[in-house]
Amino acid sequence: MPSAAPSAATQAKAARTAAALGLTAVLVVGVAPAASAADPDSHVTSAAALKDVDYGTWRKDVAAVVAEARPYIEARAQDAGREKQAIVLDIDNSSLETDFHPFWELPTPAIADVRDLVRDAHDRGVAVFFVTARPGIIHSLTDWNLRKAGYPVDGLYVRSLPDLFAEVSAYKTEKRAEIEAKGYTIVANIGNNTTDLVGGHAERTFKLPDYGGKLS
Repeated sequence: MPSAAPSAATQAKAARTAAALGLTAVLVVGVAPAASAADPDSHVTSAAALKDVDYGTWRKDVAAVVAEARPYIEARAQDAGREKQAIVLDIDNSSLETDFHPFWELPTPAIADVRDLVRDAHDRGVAVFFVTARPGIIHSLTDWNLRKAGYPVDGLYVRSLPDLFAEVSAYKTEKRAEIEAKGYTIVANIGNNTTDLVGGHAERTFKLPDYGGKLS
């Protein structure tokens, strides 16, 4: 059965990654159904959604989602007992400020509110995994950037063949299942795109804003 046509936001994300690498091929990725998680984009006015994304507004909207996620993650970590817990994060505009900094200026800075949440969780014994649609050719660079930006990294999943041509939501779901197979309970899954969040294999999902696909 053929996969769904790629969304404009997903195509743009793949194109930006390819341009940053000097690749000539455009990665083919899919789109998933809408996530069941609360969507902060619903609070954005229609006028704002038609304009370029304002950095200050974006940071404020991200902080609101982090404020929702923090008490839940802290409570789960406190009651962990012997349970192996983990957080899974997307990277571009979910962990790093990708669209707000030129790709040639490395390292790309962390989203401070997300980084602080993740570091606090890690200090409480929660493992931190990143699952990204970035291609495997930049695994080392991505790992370096995350650590340089101040993130703990217990695992980083990037797309290698044949994952490069798999539907993004299916690929990310599969990787979360792999993390669970290692004995982890994924207490939170954080991303700014529905493809980061659908498919289960996480207790809670927290959607960061992408303003209808304006952010990759």
